[in-house]
Amino acid sequence: MQALVKTQKGVGFLELREVPEPVAGPGEALIEVKACGICGTDIHVKHDTFPYWPPVILGHEFAGEVVALGPGVEGIEVGARVVGEPHTRHCGHCYLCRTGNIQICAAKRSPGWGIDGAFAKYVVMPPKLLHRIPDTMSYEEAAVVEPTANVVTDLIERTGVVAGDFVVVLGPGPIGLLAAMAARAAGARHVVIIGTPVDEEVRLSKARELGIDTVLNVGESNPLEVVLELTGGWGADVVAECSGAASAIASAVDLVRKMGRLCAIGLSGKDKLDFPWDKAMAKVCTLTFNMSTQYTSWDRTIALIATGQIPVAKIISHREPLANWEQVFADVEAQKALKALLIP
Repeated sequence: MQALVKTQKGVGFLELREVPEPVAGPGEALIEVKACGICGTDIHVKHDTFPYWPPVILGHEFAGEVVALGPGVEGIEVGARVVGEPHTRHCGHCYLCRTGNIQICAAKRSPGWGIDGAFAKYVVMPPKLLHRIPDTMSYEEAAVVEPTANVVTDLIERTGVVAGDFVVVLGPGPIGLLAAMAARAAGARHVVIIGTPVDEEVRLSKARELGIDTVLNVGESNPLEVVLELTGGWGADVVAECSGAASAIASAVDLVRKMGRLCAIGLSGKDKLDFPWDKAMAKVCTLTFNMSTQYTSWDRTIALIATGQIPVAKIISHREPLANWEQVFADVEAQKALKALLIP
């Protein structure tokens, strides 16, 4: 089968090549991949800025159909339509695993960087990490479950966005747009999303199309002035930092109200950042760091997408065969894409 492979360490070294089809071993399900999204992690692996073990097939935001089962598999059947949590090879016995936090187990080796992923016709997964999707949900929508589950974990389950909250989202990329939609689905009274002039053509225009309450371009308006005016001088109940940009991270403390909540989602790619520590202390705000997804977020996310409360299809910009991966990756890196899917 054809697969998009990171062949060795270093910048670049991505190649579409023929590889053997995987076989479902004991306790595994073989899944025919119907669609797989490009994640920022895939871009980081390309540029050698995220841990990975080459040669490895990229891709972890997948949806597909179970086509074969290995020995000893229970609870899933051939023909099941599924998505999968990318938490493979967690050890199962460390403190984190035993307290239900397998997503940050040090032994975890997820598809797409630790083991072979889903930019291919087939991928194998342990059934315990699979979630069924309804027949009414397209495989393309289902391929966006994983990134959506991230923001549902981060904003709804961990930061605790509730009905009536005023929410600011920094960064209008795919994760930022999903975060804005998740905040709205959770009952936020008003959602502001903030971007830069380079975001205007694709990302901010999509935010307006999605009906986000207030869409701000920092090149045209002062976000702090707008947020304070909209909140009667108090600031936001919740600020979700989705950009990873140093300037945005620092601005989050200005935008949040006293006793408010900061939700850290975006990775900066840097070892250290300047942060207004004393200002955050004076505001007595809560800062929640986030990484990956909790089990409970997956079926919640599937329900939110299936009922149209988070209309993920509206942010899918690319649906391309694996053969076109280079152009799609280039569009993602040039911020000409939103959620881009490769169809094996």
